[in-house]
Amino acid sequence: MIPPIASKFVAGETPAEALDHARELNDRNVAAILNLLGEHYDERRPADEDAEAYLRLAEDIGAADVDACISVKPSQIGLDAGVEVFRENVERIVEYAADRDVFVWIDMEDHTTTDATLRAFEELTVEHGGGVGVCLQANLKRTPEDLERLADLPGKVRLVKGAYSPPEEVALTEKSAVDEAYRDQLEYMFEEFDGGIAVGSHDPAMIDRARELHDEHGTDFEVQMLMGVRGDAQFDLADEYEVYQYIPYGDKWLSYFYRRVAERKENLLFALRAVLGR
Repeated sequence: MIPPIASKFVAGETPAEALDHARELNDRNVAAILNLLGEHYDERRPADEDAEAYLRLAEDIGAADVDACISVKPSQIGLDAGVEVFRENVERIVEYAADRDVFVWIDMEDHTTTDATLRAFEELTVEHGGGVGVCLQANLKRTPEDLERLADLPGKVRLVKGAYSPPEEVALTEKSAVDEAYRDQLEYMFEEFDGGIAVGSHDPAMIDRARELHDEHGTDFEVQMLMGVRGDAQFDLADEYEVYQYIPYGDKWLSYFYRRVAERKENLLFALRAVLGR
């Protein structure tokens, strides 16, 4: 059982609990991105097991009255065990989900996985005419070129600032530089993309900039935020825009919870208040 202090950031240990949380969000006009916790499997067996779990999750979403999609991590479904393992698993997840009208996001991990992840996205999103999304990290120096590469493809692109710590030769390290890059890349997306823009940020300044660009160009976008972070803002934004909450679940919740707390001390305060009922 997930303790109350962690349940602010993790929906539960089972798909049923995650889907229940998604339904509660749907009642407030927020859609759900469901992610089974797990990553960096260097053997095929656990990667295949989690891939099978995603097939069952796609089946559950397709059969349920819920506005939800799924998100997979390449290292969770086999990339660390070999590119061929990842490709086999991501292809069968996307194909199975597409048959059930369930959208699939491919998360982006550290910079060494970018090429393999983008190649998989490009092939699958063309094959399925969309129905697949990928994440790009604004702090990587290569991202402007990657955006140009993806601009004319179907599917969606989620732009985040970047949660990993790449070396300076491949990434921007100063916060101000990352913020500037994020704004520049958002502007490019609204100018060159025909929709499919996902603003993956909790930063009010970046969300406000996306709203301005939407008004200027008329290009649709969605906002994506994590479960447990700026919940009230998510509901407020959902009155005007499409909003998705990224919802992790599963028995590997402990490391994920520590990561959320380490990112911002306010996250620990929020969790403690939830436990204390304040």
